[in-house]
Amino acid sequence: MRKVCLFVKAEIVSIGTEILLGEITDTNASYLASQLPSLGIELYWVSQVGDNQPRLVEVLRRAWQRSDLILTTGGLGPTGDDLTREAVAEMFGETMTVDPVLEKLLRERFGLVSAAMPPSNLKQATIIPSAKAISNANGTAPGWFVEKDGRILIAMPGPPAEMQPMWRDKVLPQLSRNSGTIILSRTIKTYGLSEGAVGELVNPMFSAVNPTFGVYAKPDGIHLRLAAKAEGKQEAERILAEGEAGIRAVLGQYIWGVDDDTTGVVIARLLLEKGLTLAVMEDFSGGMLTAGITEIPESQTFFKGGLVAGSDEAKAAFGVDTGLISQYGNVSPEIARSMAEAARKLLKADIGVSVTAAAETKERPMGITYVGIAGGSGGTAIVRPRRRQNIVSAALFELRKWLISS
Repeated sequence: MRKVCLFVKAEIVSIGTEILLGEITDTNASYLASQLPSLGIELYWVSQVGDNQPRLVEVLRRAWQRSDLILTTGGLGPTGDDLTREAVAEMFGETMTVDPVLEKLLRERFGLVSAAMPPSNLKQATIIPSAKAISNANGTAPGWFVEKDGRILIAMPGPPAEMQPMWRDKVLPQLSRNSGTIILSRTIKTYGLSEGAVGELVNPMFSAVNPTFGVYAKPDGIHLRLAAKAEGKQEAERILAEGEAGIRAVLGQYIWGVDDDTTGVVIARLLLEKGLTLAVMEDFSGGMLTAGITEIPESQTFFKGGLVAGSDEAKAAFGVDTGLISQYGNVSPEIARSMAEAARKLLKADIGVSVTAAAETKERPMGITYVGIAGGSGGTAIVRPRRRQNIVSAALFELRKWLISS
């Protein structure tokens, strides 16, 4: 018999005035959104609401009317502005009471740290008749699981260190038992083409119903996201592989990674494969290039070190031919090449990479950056990024190009 996914439409409600004030970033919503596709659950809406009970009740009622699964985060603390329980109880017209088992667990938790439980924490032991408590191994706020009228509402705490383990260990297994379809996704990462150019090249694929395609501009290039939906993992993987093959046929030379790959990780793989070591000297980027290379533990096997040379004196101390500055200027291909060679020699590496850049001005609104590469054979490349992070990405991609061709 064909299995049908219980959940058609899902909604996330992030609760907390601090979110609306911009004091914290709502990472909970993005985390949960990334978790739902593997269950075959489609996210339709994400709402944010402050610590105001009438407004919270209004948002929850709207979610309950239009969604099959509602996930809330936040508002389960012990203070007066933590109102998620009260709002859910009001929405369902039910009364909260203290659960003796929850109270006992709560008092035992405080006892473990030899502390008296404040009276305000007792509200974290309350529950309504329709709800089941979800244990919280990392905090004092249990979650709520409410299933009625063919819908499910799940309330989880706001701190990610509490919410994510609760989701992973308690909520996800429960929802997995109800899900009949899955959605698998893959992100293919490109560099060297504009968003418009990528969109035009893959435009014929956008009419596909399964998998679906999306194009997004990111600091490290243009990303394409594929999502395949099927009743089983094997079929979803087949659909996803066919979609990826189509993209690679069109954008093969511009693709540098997939999913969780970063430019630093890709560079590390190439260096480890070739058995080469690397040193860096950078100006203007303030150590960000070094950080991009050292983001994986394996970097200790190939990375000899990074130097920040913001002044002519620093460059001279590191072995840069500063006579070139008066001849060509501080931001030039010649200085970039000399910086790369100086880093390679000083730190005894196989390859040296450098960045020297000038900020944006009225005369040069996009700034200018030179990337130097030294080692065996090498050269320089000119890039014109708008932001400092783009400088780092451009430098890493030039290094990747050099490593592949050398």
